[in-house]
Amino acid sequence: MEKTGKIVTIILWVLIGVSVILSISLVANISDNEQDPNMLSWININLIWVYILGIVGAGLALFFAMFHTVTSKEAAKKGLTSVLFMAAVVLVSYLLASPEMPNFVGAEKFIAEGLTGKTIKLVDTGLIALYIMLAISVLVFIFSPFIRLIRK
Repeated sequence: MEKTGKIVTIILWVLIGVSVILSISLVANISDNEQDPNMLSWININLIWVYILGIVGAGLALFFAMFHTVTSKEAAKKGLTSVLFMAAVVLVSYLLASPEMPNFVGAEKFIAEGLTGKTIKLVDTGLIALYIMLAISVLVFIFSPFIRLIRK
């Protein structure tokens, strides 16, 4: 396990080093000319580097989360419970959502561009799900100290 930790530390330092070098190169090549091809190429290189780091980081996070879930029965139960809870929230939100076009100035433009009742229902579903999750989080925040007192 110690060898793996050293390898991970080395990889992290290499990533930090590459990021620092790219950042310094970008700052060194900044100019007032917005059309400077040298500056634009450094901006593109830095953006690509950020995308690579983000995609690799998200992929590793998902991989290790799935690995932990598969190797631990308790983690699998918690994960399945969370997924079922989210599915229930989405189902309730979908059932409460309305496909009716809201009345507001300029709505005709959106209808002419192809806005349909199905799209409106999906947007309404997302908003209702957000409101439900917000309400639950506020309630948990308010009542969690009382629940801790009761459990002790």
